[in-house]
Amino acid sequence: MSARRTDTLKPASILSHLGVMVAVAAVMGVLVAGLAVPFAGVVGLSARDVAQTMDKIPAELKAEPLPQRTRVLAKNGTLLATLYEENRVNVPLVKVAPIMRKAIISIEDFRFYQHGALDLRGTLRAFVTNEMADSTVQGGSSITQQMVKMTLLAQADSDKEQAEATADSYSRKIRELRYAIAFEENYSKDWILERYLNIAYFGDGAHGIEAAAQHYFSKPASQLKLHEAALLAGLVKNPTGYDPTNNPGEALNRRNTVLETMLKLNVISKSEADRAMKRRLGLKVSPTSNGCVNSPAPFFCDYALQYLLADPALGKTKDDRRELLKNGGLTIRTTVDLRYQRAADASVRAHVNPTDQAIGGLAMVQPGTGEVRALSQSRPMGDDRKAGQTYLNYVVPAKYGDANGFQAGSTFKAFVLASAIQQGIPLSTQIPAPPTITLAENSFRDCDGMYRSTASWPVENSTKSGTFDLYAGTQLSVNTFYAQLEQRTGLCKPATLAKEMGIDVDPKTVVPSFTLGVTNTDPLTMAQAYATFAARGLHCDARPVTEVLNSAGKKIADYPAQCQQLLKTAEADAVNDVLRGVQEPGGFGYDAGINLDQPSAGKTGTISGNRAVWFVGYTPNLATASMIAGANSVGEWISLNGQTVGGTYIDTAHGSTTAGPMWGDAMKAVEGLLPDTDFTVPDPTAIMGRMTTVPSLYGYSPTSAAEALRRAGFSPVIGPMVNSSNSYGTVAYLSPGSGTQIGTGSTITIYVSNGTPEPAPQPAPQPAPQPAPTTGGNTGGGGGNTGGGGGGGGNDKPGNGRGNGRGPNG
Repeated sequence: MSARRTDTLKPASILSHLGVMVAVAAVMGVLVAGLAVPFAGVVGLSARDVAQTMDKIPAELKAEPLPQRTRVLAKNGTLLATLYEENRVNVPLVKVAPIMRKAIISIEDFRFYQHGALDLRGTLRAFVTNEMADSTVQGGSSITQQMVKMTLLAQADSDKEQAEATADSYSRKIRELRYAIAFEENYSKDWILERYLNIAYFGDGAHGIEAAAQHYFSKPASQLKLHEAALLAGLVKNPTGYDPTNNPGEALNRRNTVLETMLKLNVISKSEADRAMKRRLGLKVSPTSNGCVNSPAPFFCDYALQYLLADPALGKTKDDRRELLKNGGLTIRTTVDLRYQRAADASVRAHVNPTDQAIGGLAMVQPGTGEVRALSQSRPMGDDRKAGQTYLNYVVPAKYGDANGFQAGSTFKAFVLASAIQQGIPLSTQIPAPPTITLAENSFRDCDGMYRSTASWPVENSTKSGTFDLYAGTQLSVNTFYAQLEQRTGLCKPATLAKEMGIDVDPKTVVPSFTLGVTNTDPLTMAQAYATFAARGLHCDARPVTEVLNSAGKKIADYPAQCQQLLKTAEADAVNDVLRGVQEPGGFGYDAGINLDQPSAGKTGTISGNRAVWFVGYTPNLATASMIAGANSVGEWISLNGQTVGGTYIDTAHGSTTAGPMWGDAMKAVEGLLPDTDFTVPDPTAIMGRMTTVPSLYGYSPTSAAEALRRAGFSPVIGPMVNSSNSYGTVAYLSPGSGTQIGTGSTITIYVSNGTPEPAPQPAPQPAPQPAPTTGGNTGGGGGNTGGGGGGGGNDKPGNGRGNGRGPNG
């Protein structure tokens, strides 16, 4: 705080100065308090009356921080959006060009640095001028008084307070004077002028000198020239009437008035004034958009703001946080890379039109950090529904975008695959996968042991059928294969893994059809989940913001990567090895990744009725989820079949052929920005799985035996009854048999005893005696008991060789 000035009005001198004013008023018929007020309204007013009125007003006015606009920045520092209730950027006085300071003082209060809170000479001069003109043509309020009025208006919390701050009344003038005296007592003239320049309104939405300079001339206030400073100084009196964007003629006349005043006060020379008056307005207007609508990444911007609004570190309530974001003058550093964003936007626009009966969405996430690189959707941000615009963000979780998501289809098979590898099921495990299969729901283990529903679950293939291992079953996305694989993994572990990767699913209530993707989700969540595989099992929560700085540039919130190792690196490498097969010839994602130079992996997804199709794919450095969903103009979900999307007729929609190309085009556009990294070759033990010994369960009940096999990691199947000396209805034997070493997840058939022993084996019939040969051998043994037979024959087949030696008997 600066030292007090010796020429400032002290509280003790208020009475005498106001007494002079009242005396003047009594003679001239008006009370002058910076503005002519009819004397009829204050008949009988004395200095004592004024003093008593002043005593009722608080001695000081707290100058609260001025609202400032917030900047949202892209990863490289590019401006993404601005947020504000008042477009203002506070600047210190030293960052305002000296000529700007001189211009505003010249036209508003040229004796500002010579008088105290009230300029009596200026007030009386204004009174005389106004009386001669029979109107208010000249104001008498000092810059300090004007600043007080602006502060009261800015800090008004109600309509009543706003009305009081602008009322043409004696009480308002007295209150302003009281506060002006307090400001002059406690602050320096420079501080008052600085606040005045920052709080003043300059028209066309520009609050404060910095925003005005940037708006009208596209330059900071520190670089303003004489003609520019004169124009801005002239706006304060009547920002609307002199607005140069709407009233250029009035603005030019007002600017020249300011220049003439500066000349009369010897602030500038005649030559300077003449040159400046000859210039045009010289506007170079830079519109300042407010909010995310005009951002180059509107739905990412909206997601980032919703993300911050959910953070209690920025305020106790959501309203507090919203107020801070709009008025706090913050700098928000985000993770979006506009190169990726442009690639995503171009691909989505090429494949889905805004007014199509479909919604296209795409999200990009960096593995190992969770940083969101791009979010794009086909329906632009806005309220023009005929143009396909919307404010719903379809590509993020519901809590950030208000859309409920879409079923993700077979992309969920990746969670069952990863769980199978975690549980040691070999990738070579063979599972017969017929075109259709009906499974008992109570044959699936949930988190409590067994799924309780007794209903049956019919599953059918939309692709190929046959017997497959985990590579082929995934590459061809075989439903009946994965339904049976999920029987082996159980429901709890895949669902738990999905939840840990960000999917909104409750492992305790998950149903067997989980593997077919019946849970609603969104592109960002799926990109985040698959990024876990790309990062070799390291899961990182998706995040759009890295840090938030206050108006002084001090960090007030930090958002580091939140990561957890969910899969062992060998397990994730094995998942990648399987999923990259989807991108190889014969895989359903091959067309999506064709001509992509980066190694990639992924999974297709198509939901029931072809209402949504997905392709979620990744390289070691970028995970991208592509989704196209059928939706009419009122938001009802419809089939994509028979629709024209992006100008192309869709007979039957598929994840590979409909969503895949949108994924591929976006990835091809950014692959040059990615490091040339390949996936890690998986450890053979992860591919082979965990080898386990089949236990001995002879004599067990089939139910007990099946449970023991499940606990050992196998998939039991009850076979037919067979003859056995074991008790009726108990286990006769297993296949593969007890003691065999095989991979977990393998199918073990339980054969049940019918209580009938196997008949005793009969001795094999003996062949009739044959005449003794004279040489050689007749079964390939060769001549004699010990010598040199010819080595033919063997085993239990007739010999076809001849002896070449003789035995001791000949």
